Amino acid sequence: MTRTDDTFEPLHAESSTARVLAEIQMYGYRPFEDEPDPRPLPEADRIGGAVADIFDAIAATLTETRLEPDLEELLWSAVNVFHRMVNRIETELDRNEQAQKRGQQEQDGSEIRSVELERLIAEGLTLIERRNAYELFRGEAKEQFERLTMSAWRPKTGSLVSRRTMTASMIDSRDFLNARRKAEGELLVPPGPKVVVTGGLDFNDHMLIWDRLDKVRAKHPDMVLLHGGSPKGAEFIASRWADHRQIVQIAFKPDWTRHKKAAPFRRNDAMLDTMPIGVLHFPGSGINANLADKARRLGIPVWRFGGA
Repeated sequence: MTRTDDTFEPLHAESSTARVLAEIQMYGYRPFEDEPDPRPLPEADRIGGAVADIFDAIAATLTETRLEPDLEELLWSAVNVFHRMVNRIETELDRNEQAQKRGQQEQDGSEIRSVELERLIAEGLTLIERRNAYELFRGEAKEQFERLTMSAWRPKTGSLVSRRTMTASMIDSRDFLNARRKAEGELLVPPGPKVVVTGGLDFNDHMLIWDRLDKVRAKHPDMVLLHGGSPKGAEFIASRWADHRQIVQIAFKPDWTRHKKAAPFRRNDAMLDTMPIGVLHFPGSGINANLADKARRLGIPVWRFGGA
């Protein structure tokens, strides 16, 4: 008769699952810390409705009670919550800009350094979008404060400039708008004159592409190459030229998940938002032609090559 001792249990090595669970218990789970958050931002009409509901609820609760004298101060504080979030994200944008500058200086051709810089660029884009959303929150809250108190809202610290709503209809100055867009772009790309290359997947005249880029580089040795990140064709050849010439390059790839069919055209807009000094247009599709046409309307020089 065999006797088993249930009190004895041999030691087991810690499993990978147990290790992950222990890390989560000890440090917490922080999603999207090392990659951009793919979730959408709230729609503008939902932001406006939510802010109006918040202010109406506070006003209805305090009106005709002993707390009514505190109403204006509470509503001011509600606006200030969003104002502080804008300032906080601006501080993070400043840190991101400095990190990108360090990342450019540390580029050594390795994939690790390149991936880290791409992460910082994506983070900068996300921060700008978040800042714009909180500026919308603040603007809606400011309007509700003024509606309910008949007083103008003013912050104790910081500026009320809204980059999201500063448009040509408000400021009739093309030069000023271009300077502002250029400043925004410098958060996302390194300093230096930006040159865009656009062309189709089937255009493979590498001698022509390298020759034209070499001529641009001779005039602008500190140039930054911008392209669409295509896996082959004109833009891929341009990226290989930048590798060999040790030229800083940024690939603006379409965000198909977020923008669906409009992704290539939104990508074109993002490249032109950096205010490049020119566009090298090689033969390609309507998407490439769209970028060239938009550049001309913005007053950006476009050079066509290869019968485009």
